[in-house]
Amino acid sequence: MKTNTQNNKGFTLIELIMVTIILGILAAVAIPRYTATVELAESAAEDAVISSIRAGLETYATEKLMEKGRRAWPDNPFDALTEKPAGFTDQNTNANQDGEWTFTSDKHITHQRGDNSIWHWVYDEGDQNQHSANQSGADVGTLNDRISSSDAD
Repeated sequence: MKTNTQNNKGFTLIELIMVTIILGILAAVAIPRYTATVELAESAAEDAVISSIRAGLETYATEKLMEKGRRAWPDNPFDALTEKPAGFTDQNTNANQDGEWTFTSDKHITHQRGDNSIWHWVYDEGDQNQHSANQSGADVGTLNDRISSSDAD
């Protein structure tokens, strides 16, 4: 009797196919979750910037009240911030780069996300000609609309 001394090294075709199938299933589950997580993170970052703008506008209006006797708001909401958000550019068009923040002439704050969608908020600086000290004032509205990358061009 002869014993088989040949050493079999490597994986069988079945083992390789099974590993490939398992990796495919993991990718099919992980990629949508990753995408959703990125989208939630971008939304949270936008909420933080908008909250910062609101706080800056309130501080600006209070300073104007102490200085001139009535509250007033700037034409550009980013002027009320001591530190502009990362990606802010002082141009008068919709954001057109990933992470860019802009303020447009039609009173919209715009931000472009990583998926090239552009999100915008309406800014209302109030009636600056009002003589009442109880002027209702500026507001940065809630998320107004989404413009797809093809609409933005």
